[in-house]
Amino acid sequence: MDEIAVLDRIRSLCRVRNWSLYRLSKESDIPSNTLYNMMSRTTTPTISTILKLCDGFGITPSQFFREDETEWPELTQEQLELLQRYDQIDDRKKELLLTYLRGLSE
Repeated sequence: MDEIAVLDRIRSLCRVRNWSLYRLSKESDIPSNTLYNMMSRTTTPTISTILKLCDGFGITPSQFFREDETEWPELTQEQLELLQRYDQIDDRKKELLLTYLRGLSE
């Protein structure tokens, strides 16, 4: 993945969550000026910045760099959809969903 693709991935992850760069800065604990400069100057983020971004998005670095969103081994279409939708919701909604699923499975 080249530097432009990394920035496009950040934009894409923000878009699916309906997040601004300001929101991403708060979620990832990165100064907003740093994000705005990185995006406007097309500067490649450092590994430590990418790790903070992943924490902010609530995803793993592997998920960040996955080029094919459907690249989940041996999952049904329903399982894949659940994982993709889970990746798109905020932490509060994830906790609510997990609580609901635990209740259903008891």
